[in-house]
Amino acid sequence: MPHLPTLLIQVAVILATARLVGWLSRKIHQPQVMGEMVAGILLGPSLLGWVSPPVSTALFPTESLGFLNSLSQIGLLFFMFLVGLELDPQYLRGRRHTAVLTSHVSIILPFLLGTLTALYLYPRLSDDRVKFTHFALFLGTAMSVTAFPVLARILTERKLLGSQVGSVAIACAAVDDVSAWCILAGVVLLVRAPDTMTALWLTLFGSAAYVIAMLSIIRRAVSRLDLIYRERGRITQDTLALILLLVFASAWVTEHLGIHALFGAFLVGAIMPKGHDFVRALSGKLQDITVVLLLPLFFAFTGLRTSIGLVSGADMWSYFALIIAVAIGGKFGGATISARLTGMSWREAGAIGILMNTRGLMELVILNIGLEIGVISPAVFAMMVLMALVTTFMTMPLLDLIYRAKRLHQDSDSSKVMRAA
Repeated sequence: MPHLPTLLIQVAVILATARLVGWLSRKIHQPQVMGEMVAGILLGPSLLGWVSPPVSTALFPTESLGFLNSLSQIGLLFFMFLVGLELDPQYLRGRRHTAVLTSHVSIILPFLLGTLTALYLYPRLSDDRVKFTHFALFLGTAMSVTAFPVLARILTERKLLGSQVGSVAIACAAVDDVSAWCILAGVVLLVRAPDTMTALWLTLFGSAAYVIAMLSIIRRAVSRLDLIYRERGRITQDTLALILLLVFASAWVTEHLGIHALFGAFLVGAIMPKGHDFVRALSGKLQDITVVLLLPLFFAFTGLRTSIGLVSGADMWSYFALIIAVAIGGKFGGATISARLTGMSWREAGAIGILMNTRGLMELVILNIGLEIGVISPAVFAMMVLMALVTTFMTMPLLDLIYRAKRLHQDSDSSKVMRAA
């Protein structure tokens, strides 16, 4: 069968499944993206391939997956650009001490626990083809991430952005995302770098020089885009084309430097002007097509690489239980305790811990990079994907249990009164 008709059928099936399962997800008070993540798993070998292998093979033949992957990677570039675009230093205003302490502890503790866990998991779930250092650093990074976009959506749906808890959580998630991606860039660089120290130092120097150039020269240049937007009152097609060219160029450079294309797209979003109207207008241009069409393709491609059947037997499920315990203990425990030490009540600190434990889409992005560069096996990939689903799913019910909506609205109202005063 020609590739185009196959691709069109795949996109239609993925889109319909994602919208349906996403709708069901909202019915049980979960974010839409949670259902879309599950939809991707359902279309893979974990369900469709297990229930009806002929249908799965006909719908997703191996030779067609390259095209699906390419489309999903374009969607990821747009998504990471949007993540960087929505990161705003204003999140830290008035909450710098709490946000910095909580975010750093919620990165460092799960990272350390993840690397320590690697001592136990490496001889059981990896082999000599992967260096222990690479495996341990990647596992620590994967344990440390928080899903900034999913968290923002949860806070918006719960009308939490104006509350103290919501403000601290979004600030911490922003710092966590930047930190996690910087660590991941270093890990990918180590794994991909040539064995010679000279080549490694050249790659490191080139990467550092590129980041400095982006944060200084290119950042000053793109700051004019906000002025152009104010003059014209809209983002023109030429402006959008220029921004997309910058995204693709940055992604190409970071890919060739050995970091990853996604880091380049994220960096362009991070240096964009942060004027509220400009960000909203630019996000509106890209968000719908990215969220509705392209990201479900990534979820489906992730699902096609995830075989829950690999997690079988008492030993494998015990390894999975350890991963879950470390993931929740490090992220929830670290964020809760550090928030409490800054003066927040146990109820508020617990809410922060629950929110920071949300991994969602960002975890899947990192895991796909790990599988792509060969630092984790398909079995570890499946366990970590399940961990991402579990930690994301538990956020809403636990948040309602520990910090109910009525109290959240009271906090929001109190915050408004304090700001007015």
